[in-house]
Amino acid sequence: MKTITSGVSIRALGYLVALAEERHFGRAAERSFVSQPTLSAQIKKLEEQLGVGLVERSQRRVMLTDIGEQVVARARRVLQEVDAIGELARGYQDPLSGEVRIGLIPTIGPYLLPVISTALRKKLPRLRLLLLEHQTGPLLEALDQGDVDLAILALPVNQEGLDIEPLYDEPFLAALPAGHRLSQRPHLKVSDLEGETLLLLADGHCLRDQALDVCGKIDVTEPQDFRATSLETLRQMVASGIGVTLLPKLATERPYGRTPGLAVRPLRNPEPGRRIAGTWRKTNPRSPTVREICRVIRETMEQRNGSVRSV
Repeated sequence: MKTITSGVSIRALGYLVALAEERHFGRAAERSFVSQPTLSAQIKKLEEQLGVGLVERSQRRVMLTDIGEQVVARARRVLQEVDAIGELARGYQDPLSGEVRIGLIPTIGPYLLPVISTALRKKLPRLRLLLLEHQTGPLLEALDQGDVDLAILALPVNQEGLDIEPLYDEPFLAALPAGHRLSQRPHLKVSDLEGETLLLLADGHCLRDQALDVCGKIDVTEPQDFRATSLETLRQMVASGIGVTLLPKLATERPYGRTPGLAVRPLRNPEPGRRIAGTWRKTNPRSPTVREICRVIRETMEQRNGSVRSV
């Protein structure tokens, strides 16, 4: 049995991945900034080192063997880890540079990002922010697996191994059809929604659970044939007169607060709401960077003159 040497080249793995994606030696070489003979020779050397054929070569097309496909899948992960090592080193050299992956839940992302993006670019100009959107469960999973550096979501978070930093408190407002009897009042109590049809997000959205908790002590009806997938769907359904809902305050401000046919009223005595926080793995080497991002977000929200409550 042939012994596989340990001298597999990272560069050769990169050439193999490029070939797998381009399916053409010339295009793969151009993408890798080397000559075609160099790329071909490196892949041939890799095959000799591994003792298996990775590529089926013909004049018409390039195909990977079965083992070649498996090697490519693993090579991609190796290359990702190599890139991560580079990011790690750069992060230690300059914590406020490099790429940071931020995940947000859908009821926060579209409304918070326009508020904080200018401040983040101005105060942390060397950071490249990659923004992702997931529901709470998948977002926490991505955080645990290292696919996300910072998650911005609503508390509570029931997962070990995380640092949590509160960012701001956000009240809920009642959203009503414009002609609704309650729309004539300047503000409402939760008990005023007694007997109403309450429209909610689908399972998996934490805002659904929070709205149910707020309205848990009054008699409301949730239609069983309707589950919205976004706040924008909820907004339009309320405006069409089907029912009422609760919206986080940022989702009621411009330009979102101008929905025709929609009336939004504050809720008081008590004022329901949610706490928004940043969370990240305790073991994340970029914790100082993440804390700085959280600081900028918290200060930006504090400067909004009470549109949301600072913490």
